[in-house]
Amino acid sequence: MRLLIAFVSGLLFGLGLLYSGMANPAVVQGFLDPFGDWNPALLWVMVGALVVSTIGVIIARRRKKTLTGDPLNFPINSKINRDLIVGGLIFGVGWGLVGICPGPAFVLLGRGLWEGVIFVIAMLVGMKLVSFFKNQ
Repeated sequence: MRLLIAFVSGLLFGLGLLYSGMANPAVVQGFLDPFGDWNPALLWVMVGALVVSTIGVIIARRRKKTLTGDPLNFPINSKINRDLIVGGLIFGVGWGLVGICPGPAFVLLGRGLWEGVIFVIAMLVGMKLVSFFKNQ
């Protein structure tokens, strides 16, 4: 059951990224350029995703367990700290430079596009660098 839920969730996520244009770096960069040739289309994609996920969270909070019987664990830390701010800034720079974030990167990788391959490799190296420097 867990594998089926993971498969269906991933399938829906990937289809949504492709259908909405979020896996297209040019569309994303158009969205991230409000002072140039701004393309607000992804704003509506994000609003739609927020509405659907909010409904899902409201339903999930009324339950004690997931569909697979696991306990529901909602985040309890809401502190804004230095790591969150620095990480968000670094993420934003990377997203703005290439128009790719982690979810769409795997879509591009799955499609065999070189941008996805390079991005995923660089993302994994970046994650290792953070682990290395935070453990020093």
